[in-house]
Amino acid sequence: MIHIQKTDPELYEAIFSELKRQRENLELIASENFTSLAVMEAQGSVLTNKYAEGYPYRWSKKTGQINYKLYGRYYGGCEYIDDVERLAIERAKQLFGAEHANVQAHSGSQANMAAYFTLCKPGDTVLALELSHGGHLTHGHPLSFSGQLYNVIHYTVARDTEQFDYEQIEALALEHKPQMILTGASAYPRRIDFARFRAIADKVGAKFMVDMAHIAGLVAAGLHDNPVPYADIVTTTTHKTLRGPRAGLVLCKEEYARDVDAKVFPGIQGGPLMHAIAGKAVAFHEALQPEFKAYQSKVIANAQALAKSLMNKGFKLVSGGTDTHLMLIDLGPEESGSPSGKKMEEALDLAGITANKNTVPFDTRSPFVASGIRLGTPSVTTRGMGTSEMESIAELIKRVRDNHENEEYLAAMKADVRALTAKFPLYPEL
Repeated sequence: MIHIQKTDPELYEAIFSELKRQRENLELIASENFTSLAVMEAQGSVLTNKYAEGYPYRWSKKTGQINYKLYGRYYGGCEYIDDVERLAIERAKQLFGAEHANVQAHSGSQANMAAYFTLCKPGDTVLALELSHGGHLTHGHPLSFSGQLYNVIHYTVARDTEQFDYEQIEALALEHKPQMILTGASAYPRRIDFARFRAIADKVGAKFMVDMAHIAGLVAAGLHDNPVPYADIVTTTTHKTLRGPRAGLVLCKEEYARDVDAKVFPGIQGGPLMHAIAGKAVAFHEALQPEFKAYQSKVIANAQALAKSLMNKGFKLVSGGTDTHLMLIDLGPEESGSPSGKKMEEALDLAGITANKNTVPFDTRSPFVASGIRLGTPSVTTRGMGTSEMESIAELIKRVRDNHENEEYLAAMKADVRALTAKFPLYPEL
């Protein structure tokens, strides 16, 4: 960052301060990770200079199939840009066993919008997971396009198990006859039975969409069932467990390929972010390597070790544990005298631990206060931490909870957190 330091010292200071924060803090936000230097190099490359509206292929009017000998760009000078995008497409298809991949979506939310627009019409009924039970804003929240354009019926987790009740989901599908069923989650710690969802969708004649943003890395490594064979369209972000750039991806069956492409561009986006697509290509290549499966196995092992340690220390976890990379601490209702999720997030931050407040199923607090804390292990695993460090992290979290009103104590805890993170240097090359 030599040039930024010289030309824009204020911005340089902000970037350097963020690097310092990432190095010194414990990053436990389940949706965050640290990319490789190669991904960051691709994102900071000359590809950011190039407009490339369109695709590195054209759809044949005669066959209705992609013709890679015909180019669908609206600008000249895209011959090398085409190489970059084709690499990203082919690697994504190989990684997930997909018939078609659109790598242009700027984010997971825009990938979801493209999927909705392909499979549904405005006003159609969609069955999706309630946000406060682990879903996502784009799964029908009234402030999202999804809640404004579609009639969204929400399913929830069961009160006793805090896990999906597939009989309840099927009953709702039979009652409401949705045009589309959507599954996937941002705060659900258990494995999802995609085959069961497909069977429910087929029973009511619905399309089936999966948002696998959180578990994409686990799926790529073969450590979670792959939704691609079951779903009509699968969307994901490319960061989180996949450990790529902050962006989106759409995977679909061949019959939806042309429509998905048209919905992404020109339907909802303009020119693609080619530097981000290059970052995706790098991340997909990394995920195809044997080392990636070993890494994801450690992510899960660390999550289970952290969950076990927290429960041994008296914490209640939603659903009683985790099958994936994330877990949700239920701090208890307001009348229990426990800190709210908001208060716990703030207390953790004072101690140098980054997490996020989150609603828990059947929460009595508002989403802005919440009764839970969501934790994930991708970032600490990327740093090289293992199961023994998860015991240390659980103890740190317990100390924060037990002293959440003592700001002086929490500030002093930063020394203990930094002693741990210093053993696992982050980006020493920078």
